[in-house]
Amino acid sequence: MKFLGGEEPMVPTPSGSWSPSKKRSSKPRTTIESLDRDILCIIFSPLGLFDLVRCSVVCKSWNAVINRCKSLQVLYLKLQRDSSEYISNTSGSSRQSMSMLLEELAMKHHRLSLEEGRIDIDQWKGHSLGVDQCRMKRGMILTGVGDKVMRLWSLERYKCVEEYPIPGTLPLIDFDFDESKIVGLVGTRICIWRRNGARSVFPSKEGTFAKGLCMRYFDPEAVIGCDDGTARVFDMYSRKCSRIIRMHGASVTCLSLSENQLIISGSSLGSITISGLFSDQKVATLRSTDSTGIKTVCFNPSSHLVFAGSSAGYVRSWDIRTMKPLWENRVSPNVIYSLQHLQSDRSTLAVGGIDGVLRILDQNTGEVLSSCVTSISTSSNSSRNTSAAIERKEEQGSQKISSSTEFRRALDLRSHVWL
Repeated sequence: MKFLGGEEPMVPTPSGSWSPSKKRSSKPRTTIESLDRDILCIIFSPLGLFDLVRCSVVCKSWNAVINRCKSLQVLYLKLQRDSSEYISNTSGSSRQSMSMLLEELAMKHHRLSLEEGRIDIDQWKGHSLGVDQCRMKRGMILTGVGDKVMRLWSLERYKCVEEYPIPGTLPLIDFDFDESKIVGLVGTRICIWRRNGARSVFPSKEGTFAKGLCMRYFDPEAVIGCDDGTARVFDMYSRKCSRIIRMHGASVTCLSLSENQLIISGSSLGSITISGLFSDQKVATLRSTDSTGIKTVCFNPSSHLVFAGSSAGYVRSWDIRTMKPLWENRVSPNVIYSLQHLQSDRSTLAVGGIDGVLRILDQNTGEVLSSCVTSISTSSNSSRNTSAAIERKEEQGSQKISSSTEFRRALDLRSHVWL
């Protein structure tokens, strides 16, 4: 039917009469990027600093508006006691400088949360046997070593999203993962599980090198620490051993790799050596007064500091620019197994050991800032490919630390996973 002029079509009503029908709007829906810059500036103006930072990562257009309006700069300077001095020194600062300032503020907030916040411990049983290791990246945690399977968990719902069986009868010794693959040391062979289901194992024969005790990788190289004191570097794509580096006169017990191609290794005799990834010999040795075995080592590229945990409960620090020790502190009477820090954090260090205590240390002094005691539950709940049964515990200990939303570090204790 055709309607002329401005007349509207008539439609029947429930009472039987006729009334003009409503026109459907032909205008496109308003999207998040359709708002005018001036309107966005008005909307953003009353927000606090951290809310504004969250808005800046919603989309590129919002990020551009917030940077052009200089809202972040204004809010940041309000928080600075010496804001006038800062303005005079950084009047021509770049966007990167502002990013660094926000990062610094976030790290200050992070440390304050660790010292004065609180923690909720979420626990679930992920394996039937012991969990000796776990790795966490981008909201995912990989657990294993103890039984014949690795499990990848989503931290959003504590759900097992993938399982990776261990080939053969040899034990899984060490592993790490990224978005596309899992790399593991199985006996004296390297196994790569692709997230698409493919799997490769090399060298082709077992026993082609000495017993491996630890493994780390930085594409395209994987480095294995062996009990004969060497570190063997493999190209993961050609599947060949490219270098053998003599690191220690005793077993290599732990490794850390850096983006600037350094290999940092600890030994069973307490020594720590540094070598270049493309060198065939060690570059330097970090000395300590304790000869107990090194169980874990990590490197912070932001501060150029190396941290090591020993079997006697000591945590030590060195500056690799001077190769000199900075501090040492016996934070536990038992073995230290794990040292972790946020990528840009130059202030705090998380320390985990066999005693089940999570300690937060000052990276620059070794002082214990806070601690949290975890206890083993007898719960037998388990999960396979379904959402895990979560048991939440309140923090125990003399001091409280932050909630899991502020600082989520994975601790492995027996067959349970702790966050």
